[in-house]
Amino acid sequence: MKAEGFAPVYDEESRLLILGSFPSVKSRAEGFYYGNPQNRFWRAVCGFFGEETPRSIEEKRRFLFRRRIALWDVVTACEIEGSMDASIKEETVADVASLVRSSRIERIFCNGTKAFETLQKNFPDLMPIAEKLPSTSPANPRFSEKVWREALKSVFGER
Repeated sequence: MKAEGFAPVYDEESRLLILGSFPSVKSRAEGFYYGNPQNRFWRAVCGFFGEETPRSIEEKRRFLFRRRIALWDVVTACEIEGSMDASIKEETVADVASLVRSSRIERIFCNGTKAFETLQKNFPDLMPIAEKLPSTSPANPRFSEKVWREALKSVFGER
C-alpha cells in the first residue's frame, strides 16, 4: 500500500523551495513536515533567522510564509519501509515545475541526496537553481548546520 505525503506549503510570495524526499514515519504521524524532534531541519532554519523553533503546525506554517520559504517533498506517494529513502519504490513524483512557475521561487534546496537525484532525473530544467544540502535527518552523521547557514545566506543575506 502506498504511503501519502503532504501538500506543498507555499504561496505566490515564496522565494525558496526546500525540497525533501518523503515524510518520515514520525512526520506522517504528526501530519506535517520534519515532525521528528530529532530532525535538525526546524532548528537549523529557524536558528538562521534567530527565531525559536515553532511548536505547532500552524506556527510552523506562519514561520514559512513570513520567511517566504516553501516546503514540499519530491515524492508525494510511494511504498516505503519505515523512513528509509533507500527503500522508496513505486513513487509518484511531485510536479515541482508547476509550483516553481506559480510562485517567485528563485532557488531550490534539496534536503539530501534522494531529493536531489529525484529532482535531477525528473526536472533537469530546474537544476540551474537547485542545490544539494546535507540531509537534516537524524540518520545523517554528516549533517552540517554551517552548510545550511551559508546556503540560506545566499538567498536571504546575512542575518
